[in-house]
Amino acid sequence: MKQIEAAILRTVLYANIFSFPLTVEEIHHFLIDEQPASLETVRDTLQESTALQRWLRYERGYVLYGEQHDLIDVRLAHEAASEQLWWMALRYGRWLARLPFVRMVALTGALAMRNAASEDDDLDYLVITTPGRVWLARAFTIVLVRLARLRGMTICPNYIVAENNLIQTDENIFVAHEVVQALPLYGHSLYRQMRAANEWTHTYLPNADTPFYKTEDYWPGWGWRRAKHLGEFLFGGRLGNQLEQWEYRRKLQRFASEMQTPHSAARLDETQVKGHFNDHGHPALRRYYEQLKACGLADDDG
Repeated sequence: MKQIEAAILRTVLYANIFSFPLTVEEIHHFLIDEQPASLETVRDTLQESTALQRWLRYERGYVLYGEQHDLIDVRLAHEAASEQLWWMALRYGRWLARLPFVRMVALTGALAMRNAASEDDDLDYLVITTPGRVWLARAFTIVLVRLARLRGMTICPNYIVAENNLIQTDENIFVAHEVVQALPLYGHSLYRQMRAANEWTHTYLPNADTPFYKTEDYWPGWGWRRAKHLGEFLFGGRLGNQLEQWEYRRKLQRFASEMQTPHSAARLDETQVKGHFNDHGHPALRRYYEQLKACGLADDDG
């Protein structure tokens, strides 16, 4: 199998663990390889490769692994659910942007790929804050989380990190995908800094140097900016430092037992709140490598 053929197959296999058949454009954008390739190359290879015909099927605009034709209807249903959730994701993303010390908000998780399981799916966010105010910013987001719950919405700002700690230390295809599929809603310039700080993702996903879906950069209105600045003034000095340390110690004690669970990928310190107590990365990678082995790509690290 040629390099580009193996890259295309890897890409479809990775999406398959999420029951997500891909379009040709998505295969090109999220191509898993060491080198970039053009859309024309990907399209021509899919049309002409006899090696890929053994594993892949093209139907109704999507590329499938094997004979899983029902996954197209699943994807279409998920796209419809995602469409219903999208405006709510924007709305709550803007509320997060208005909070003191928040400098960037990005939508993550299934909805960022238009793969929400239902209209009741969670809204996952990555939030970047000013240094030294990660835990206070999280406390403000929790207030918003509880208000949203009263309206029947589940929002999960489950990764909050300071802008001086943007490098992802776990370098694998799962983390790379999470980084590149995030959709910035506020703070696009800081989003670009985050991507630049994680250039290692290009060794897995060389074509995904910009978001697949384009989003506008939200800018709070004058009144919200004034309120945000006031909050940062009130909690920006010694009082804020004391509250930050108090909240940090309190939550570290609160989550101590959950961090010791076998499937936890949580990281809690003074620069980040990564509340992934039930890690989805390792199971996803295990299923991915099992599929690689089944397709004769067992020696491929993805």
